[in-house]
Amino acid sequence: MKAVLIVFNQAHTERIEYMFERLGIRGYTWWSDVRGRGTETGDPRMGTHTWPEMNSASLLIIPDEKVDTVLESVRKLDGINKEVGIRAFVWDILQAV
Repeated sequence: MKAVLIVFNQAHTERIEYMFERLGIRGYTWWSDVRGRGTETGDPRMGTHTWPEMNSASLLIIPDEKVDTVLESVRKLDGINKEVGIRAFVWDILQAV
């Protein structure tokens, strides 16, 4: 099993929901109003007057064989509009209860 954390501009919300549905991902955790800034080219997303946009984040725990498909979908979304922003991070799940 793998954990995949997807952090994305809230403008991608409907696309992320559609991606989960299309890929058969039923279990996830979703956080709205996530603040942050990309490490290389991302503008801050702070929900302030100066930086009004916000991010969301979703955590998936999925079988290893679904990871590449999820990452490819994230790459495609990022390619649609790089300024909007989306990133994914993957790590191993060693145990779960």
